[in-house]
Amino acid sequence: MSLLYLCQHIKHETMIWKNSPNLSGLNQMGTNNLGSHLGMEFTEFGDDYLIARMPVDDRTRQPFGLLHGGASAALAETLGSVASFLCIEDSNEQMAVGVEINCNHLRSARKGFVYGRVSPFRVGRTMHVWNIEITDERQRLVCVSRLTIAVVKRTR
Repeated sequence: MSLLYLCQHIKHETMIWKNSPNLSGLNQMGTNNLGSHLGMEFTEFGDDYLIARMPVDDRTRQPFGLLHGGASAALAETLGSVASFLCIEDSNEQMAVGVEINCNHLRSARKGFVYGRVSPFRVGRTMHVWNIEITDERQRLVCVSRLTIAVVKRTR
């Protein structure tokens, strides 16, 4: 069995969030920023995952009518960044910043919604690595992404 397989299938015994999520609060975080402009909406959370959806429409399609890869990357980074924020013990003293993102675009989408699900590969004290899978409405994999987040001291 590969290490990647094991990391993706580890069941967490307890909730990983230090700041308890609620859908209203998660969606308020997206007000007046890229997430709201692209129509992102958090729809579900569990002990170790978040799910958000994004419309495939004129805001998120490229000129040939397909979901823009940058929109998929934005959804992935939004999911991972919010997940990291929820894992920080003292958000007044620390913040999460994206360091690296990798996206593999596997299938196109032309309409409807895509759904991103973020789950942890590793949540450490100063570095978080997230797995994000984006699917279409028929639950077909559209994009897979890995996001690395650094947890740094908040600057004022």
